[in-house]
Amino acid sequence: MKTFNTAGPTRPDEHYTVPTLARWDMDEIRRLIGEKRYFVLHAPRQTGKTSCLLALMEQLNAEEDYAALYANLEPAQSARGDVREGMRTIVSGIAENARRYLGDRRLEDWTEEAFRTAGSHGALRRLLARWAEENDRPIVLLLDEVDSLVGDTLISLLRQIRAGYPDRPGSFPQTVLLCGVRDVRDYRIHNGDKQVITGGSAFNIKSESE
Repeated sequence: MKTFNTAGPTRPDEHYTVPTLARWDMDEIRRLIGEKRYFVLHAPRQTGKTSCLLALMEQLNAEEDYAALYANLEPAQSARGDVREGMRTIVSGIAENARRYLGDRRLEDWTEEAFRTAGSHGALRRLLARWAEENDRPIVLLLDEVDSLVGDTLISLLRQIRAGYPDRPGSFPQTVLLCGVRDVRDYRIHNGDKQVITGGSAFNIKSESE
């Protein structure tokens, strides 16, 4: 028996729902991915963002042109400004989801090497670069709840993604989508030197969920 759901991602076999990706302009999403864009999507809570991201991952993987992976970054929120703990949580979550959704265990095997050689401020970039270089399809990375991150952990995430951006798609994901309640490009963060940090020019397109 199906029910109405407001407590998380909807499942078509369990919940009443409209076609998930019908809410998005899929032609526009495909254009952005095809043009190797990095972009931001934001909307209020309980508007179906996560359900849409999961559906997008499933559809892109079924079409076999890209390796699409969803990851929720909210578990790293509790690390706050502790970059070491925050990045370990983020990297471990991405590696775990690669195994779960794509059957790809390589990222779990590469995690310790990434931290050993690149440290907390470079491990994510190192891991994604190696994955892109050794994968047979361009990578589309869908990061949810990005704006839940706090302080230096968010700064490190954005800087590592921005640093890898010029190397796409052969040595970094072709597309990275940052999703959350707030537009992370407008989320001003001050580091220890009171400098303002934002998402940078890599994220020069904003899409709003409806």
